[in-house]
Amino acid sequence: MVFGLFSKEKSLQRTIDKATNKLAQQVDRWAALERLKEDGSDEALFGLCKRFGVTATKGIEDEQEKDWAVEALVAKGEAALGPLRRYMKNAEQLAFPLRVLERIADKPKALEVADELFKSEPPGYVRMPDRRIDLLRWFSEWKPATDEEVVTRLTPYVTDFDENSRFAAIEGMTNRDPAMIGPPLIKALLRPEEESGRIKRTIVEVLEKSKAPLGDKADEVAKAIAGGGPLAQDFKVAGGIVKKA
Repeated sequence: MVFGLFSKEKSLQRTIDKATNKLAQQVDRWAALERLKEDGSDEALFGLCKRFGVTATKGIEDEQEKDWAVEALVAKGEAALGPLRRYMKNAEQLAFPLRVLERIADKPKALEVADELFKSEPPGYVRMPDRRIDLLRWFSEWKPATDEEVVTRLTPYVTDFDENSRFAAIEGMTNRDPAMIGPPLIKALLRPEEESGRIKRTIVEVLEKSKAPLGDKADEVAKAIAGGGPLAQDFKVAGGIVKKA
């Protein structure tokens, strides 16, 4: 019996290896993916998740297979949640796994998983920020999330070390409660460490679009805009909010 179990594990691993071989023919990868779906065990579904972490040589085929893997995992429902969480702990990219999460978990469970991921991505230097950016973008667009849930989680990242992470967090606050997004965005705009013209413009654009109240920071924001080169040509502060010039 032990030998049989070992043999089955080896067979499953071979199937996972085929499903995640970026150099294999698509027909072979797809057949392996089908077998993993049919198996349905935790280890097989974890192997199915691993397809998200491999980029096949042909872009169209790669996208097709990942989309198929999403649907296959969603079809398994709650049974896929454990393997999915296990996979996301160390995944370099989260875009596809998060598409599965939002469809198989209710809001409390999805929020719990999202918070685990945020905890694993504290603001600061990271060599590969892809998973952080995927998480920020997904959470800002996740429809069940309230303005408070989004703003409180994105705020720490508007001053993140990585510029693209800052950009994702700032953009993610667009269309949220003006009174909530104003303070963190104003603070980010005025901090001396911010040297990116792209980031400053994005902050000002979000403040203008949302009509966020500037409060007692109106004069400081006006000075920042006036000293921001091209910003001064396009924006101004009037009536306690940012407006187009």
